[in-house]
Amino acid sequence: MKKIKLLLVCMLLSLFFTSYAFAHTPFCSCLDNGDGTILCEGGFLDGSSAVGVRIQVVDANGKILIEGYMDKKSEFRFNKPSGEYTVILDAGFEHYVTVPGSEITE
Repeated sequence: MKKIKLLLVCMLLSLFFTSYAFAHTPFCSCLDNGDGTILCEGGFLDGSSAVGVRIQVVDANGKILIEGYMDKKSEFRFNKPSGEYTVILDAGFEHYVTVPGSEITE
């Protein structure tokens, strides 16, 4: 009987922590505005905004080209770099999203 109770407690805790981790999963979507600028919007799957979350644009070698933070609308706008680049939304605690420049379209 004790083993069954222990198993149930472990299962409940597992469900709790899984949903907690999922709830704080960040997302980032970027769009080429067609005017030489890129607009990225971010947030979390639980509906939380990404206000103040750090965002970086790096080149193919990992060199930081642009760095800033999501604004009060959870948006970040920047001038489109030449060459290959990747957008990184870094929400901390190993929660980050990468968006390759090749996937950013109008």
